[in-house]
Amino acid sequence: MRFELVVIGTSLGGLAAIKVLLEGLSDPFPMSIAIVQHRHKESSHAMSHFMQQHTSLPVHEAEDKDELLPGHIYFAPADYHLLVEPNQLALSVDEPVCFARPSIDVLFESAADTYRERTIGIILTGANHDGANGLARIKACGGLAIVQEPATAEMEVMPKAALAATAVDAILPLSDIAPYLVNLSSLVRS
Repeated sequence: MRFELVVIGTSLGGLAAIKVLLEGLSDPFPMSIAIVQHRHKESSHAMSHFMQQHTSLPVHEAEDKDELLPGHIYFAPADYHLLVEPNQLALSVDEPVCFARPSIDVLFESAADTYRERTIGIILTGANHDGANGLARIKACGGLAIVQEPATAEMEVMPKAALAATAVDAILPLSDIAPYLVNLSSLVRS
């Protein structure tokens, strides 16, 4: 199976979790990565700069119509939904979903609709159910669904909601998610 896109969703405790995940990814990495981290609508672009310190992969604050490049990491900007279109990203100021903009569900559902079985969805720590429906859509479209083991999450509400919404492919401790992706990426390259 050839995966092209990894989408990651997280909320409370997510910065520390994303840092661990990104530190474990190897360069080159053959898939694009798009991330929604819930954050205050007035937060700065500092997140992408901070995360760049923890990976050799290029990290970007997503902009409308950014081309999705393999091995690049794109963060949803504050107060914008991040959507996936064929080979590019789009930004939206539509109403919040699950009280969040950016919303994990919006990212995941657009990724599933666009990349279908070539999508990997990952739900990490968080304090609400955003992302559960989106991960279910990824799975329904033939993609791969991964959830952080709730016991390893700073806040287990989001992983548990995702597990309740769909039969996932893997439930992994945070420290095992990056090695799992690296292993999958070796299959992509072969």
